[in-house]
Amino acid sequence: MEVKLSFPADHPPLYVIATAKVAGIPISEDSSLASGSLPTFLISSNDNELKLRGTSINALLRYLGRVASIPNFYGRDAFESCQIDEWLEYAPTFSTGSEFENACCYVDGILLQRTFLVGYSLSIADIAIWSGLAGSGQRWESLRKSKKYQNLVRWFNSIYAEYNTVLNEVTETYVGKRGLGKPMPAKMKEKEQQGINNHMKNVNGDANEKGKASSKATAEVDLPDAEVGNVRLRFAPEPSGYLHIGHSKAALMNQYFAQRYQGQLIVRFDDTNPAKESNEFVENLLKDIETLGIKYDAVTYTSDYFPQLMEMAENLIRNGKAYVDDTPREQMQKERMDGIESKCRNNSPQKNMELWKEMIAGSERGLMCCLRGKLDMQDPNKSLRDPVYYRCNPLPHHRIGSEYKLYPTYDFACPFVDAKEGITHALRSSEYHDRNAQYHRIQEDMGVKKVHIYEFSRLNMVYTLLSKRKLLWFVQNGKVDGWDDPRFPTVQGIVRRGLKIDALIQFILEQGASKNLNLMEWDKLWTINKKIIDPVCPRHTAVIEEKRVLVTLADGPEKPFVRIIPRHKKFEGAGEKCTTYTKRIWIDYADAVSISENEEITLMDWGNAIIKEIRKDQDGNITQLIGVLHLEGSVKTTKLKLTWLPETSELVNLSLMEFDYLITKKKLDEGDDFLDALNPCTKRETAAVGDSNIRNLKRGEIVQLERKGYYRCDAPFIRPSKPVVLFAIPDGRQQK
Repeated sequence: MEVKLSFPADHPPLYVIATAKVAGIPISEDSSLASGSLPTFLISSNDNELKLRGTSINALLRYLGRVASIPNFYGRDAFESCQIDEWLEYAPTFSTGSEFENACCYVDGILLQRTFLVGYSLSIADIAIWSGLAGSGQRWESLRKSKKYQNLVRWFNSIYAEYNTVLNEVTETYVGKRGLGKPMPAKMKEKEQQGINNHMKNVNGDANEKGKASSKATAEVDLPDAEVGNVRLRFAPEPSGYLHIGHSKAALMNQYFAQRYQGQLIVRFDDTNPAKESNEFVENLLKDIETLGIKYDAVTYTSDYFPQLMEMAENLIRNGKAYVDDTPREQMQKERMDGIESKCRNNSPQKNMELWKEMIAGSERGLMCCLRGKLDMQDPNKSLRDPVYYRCNPLPHHRIGSEYKLYPTYDFACPFVDAKEGITHALRSSEYHDRNAQYHRIQEDMGVKKVHIYEFSRLNMVYTLLSKRKLLWFVQNGKVDGWDDPRFPTVQGIVRRGLKIDALIQFILEQGASKNLNLMEWDKLWTINKKIIDPVCPRHTAVIEEKRVLVTLADGPEKPFVRIIPRHKKFEGAGEKCTTYTKRIWIDYADAVSISENEEITLMDWGNAIIKEIRKDQDGNITQLIGVLHLEGSVKTTKLKLTWLPETSELVNLSLMEFDYLITKKKLDEGDDFLDALNPCTKRETAAVGDSNIRNLKRGEIVQLERKGYYRCDAPFIRPSKPVVLFAIPDGRQQK
C-alpha cells in the first residue's frame, strides 16, 4: 500500500504527519499545493486507488488510526472511539491564540489522573493534542519549561520520550529548525519513563508479589495475582456518617486499581449495625462518592446477604466451627486477652443450635448470648481468639425493618460477602493488618474462595479526628452545624470550605498505595488547592467594616464614572467587572495607619495618589485622609499598593468567615481523650463591604479578595440587609 499526502507548504497537517510517523505508516509528502488548499490523501494498493480530496484532517486521522498496528490506536470500542473523536474536534483550539492557555489548563486538569487522554494506551487523540502543542512553537516551549501545567508537561514529555526520533523529525521539518531540543540521553529517558510509571505514586516498594498483568500494568501497579480484565474490587463504607478524607483515599485507590486493571468496582454498604446507620448516611455517601468522580458498576448492601449469612452461621455451628456464648462482655474480653477458653466453647452443636434459636427470637435468654467462631484461643494474634460472629440487637434496621433481632459482625460478614460477590482483591488500610489472618481463616472455615488482601496506609491529618463516633459527638452536641460543616474533614465539609476535588484527588494519589503510616499536614493539601484556583478565580475587593477610613481626593472625579476591567488580568475566562471611580473612597483602617502625610501611594486599578492630610479623633484614631491624584506617578516607586472601594450605595455587605481546627493537639496519642483537647474558638466572623459585582456571585463560586485571600461564596446575595457569606480558604501558608 502506498500513501501520498499533498498539502500547502504554509499549512502542513502536522496531526496527520505525526500520526503516520508514530504508527510507522510510510507516506510520501508533497507540499506543492497552493496556499489555502485542503490536504489530499491518495491511497493506492495493487489495482485499487482511493483519493480523499478536500477531506477534513480528522477523517485522515481516523483512517490512520484504523490501519495502524498500534493496539487501540482508534479506541478499543465504539465508546472510546467517540471520546477520541471529541478530542480530535478539540485539538484545533491550540491554534487559537486567545484560547491557548485555557486549553492548556483544561487538558492539564484532565491528565491529573490519567496517563493517556482516552483509555489506557496511546491513541490518535494523544498525537493530535501533542501535535497541537508542538505546532504552537515557542509559545508552548516557554510553558513547557515552566512549572505551570505539570500534568500536561509530564504527558507531553512521556510521548516525546517514547517517539523522540520521529517526532523530532516532524517538528524540525514543519515547526522550526530547533525542533523540540536534543533527544534525551538514555539515563534521562529512563528517568522520564520511571516518572511515568510512578505517576500517581501507586507502586508499593514493600510488596514482593507481582501481578500477572501485561508488562505495562505490572510496572504501574502491584496487586498480587491480578489479571487484566479479571479484577473486581469493592469500596465498602459503613453508612454511619458522611464520607471523610480518610475514606476518600480508600475510594480513590479502589477506583485507580479497577481502572488500571480494566476491572470492576462495587460500592457496598456494610450495613450490619442498625444502632448507627440510616438512609440519610447512605444517600450522602453516594453523593460524596459521585463528588469524588468514582465510577462504580453496582451498589450492593451487606443486608442483601443476611439470609445466606444466617445459613452459613448455622452450618458452622453444626460443623463445630462456631458456638453460642453467654459470657458477659467484659469477662469475655479479659478471657480473650489472657487466652482463656470460654465455658461454652465445648458445648455440643445441639446445645448451640438451641441457644442460636433463642438469639434469633430475641428472647431474654437469647439477648444474653453472642455467636463466636471456634478458631484458636492460644494464637499470639488475638484477632484469632474466637472472634464474635453475631450479636443480638433488637433495634429495627434502616432497610429491612424489624425482621431480624441479631446481626453479623463486620469480621464475619465481610469475608463471606467478598467471596460471594466475586471480589478478587480487598483493599484495606494497614491498621487492619493483624486481622488479615482472621479474614482468611474465616473464609477457610466457610469453604469459600480466598480473596487477596492488599494493604495501604491509613490517611491521618494533623489536628483532625477521623473517627465517625467522635465526629458524631460534635454534631449531636451542636459544636458544628452538621456533617457538612467547613471545620469537618468530611468531603462535603472541605468542599464547602473551598477545596477543589481535583486538589484532593492529587493530594491522595501523590501518597499512593504505600504501607508506611504518615501524618499529613493540611497545608500541603491547601497549597495544591491554591495552585488550581489561583490561575482562574476572579478578583474582587473588600474593605473591613470596622473603623474603615474615608479618603477624599481633592481633584477626584466630580461625577462618578465606570470602567469595565477584567475580573482576572491573566485569565479571560473569568469575565469582566464594573469598577466605579469616585471623589471619595474607602480603605481599610489597617492600611490608613500605615500611611504617612505627603506619602505617595498606589490605588490598585486606578493609579497613584499623594496623601496630604491625616485627620484623627480625640483618641488618636484616624477618621479621614485627604489627598490628590497623581496618575502620572510610577507604581514602581510606591511602597503601598492599596485596595479601595468607591463611596457608593451599591456596595455589598459581607460576612467573612474564618475557621480553625476543632482540636488543639496535633496528634492524639493512645489513651488521650479528645474532649480534653477541644479548641474553644474555631470560628471567627468579620463584617466587611465588597464591590458591587459581588452581588452576582453564585453559591460555591471561588474568588480572591485582593490582599485578603481566597474565599468561597456560601450564601449569595439575596437582599441588601442580608450579608453575602464568604468562607476563607486556607492557602497553605502556616498561620500563627
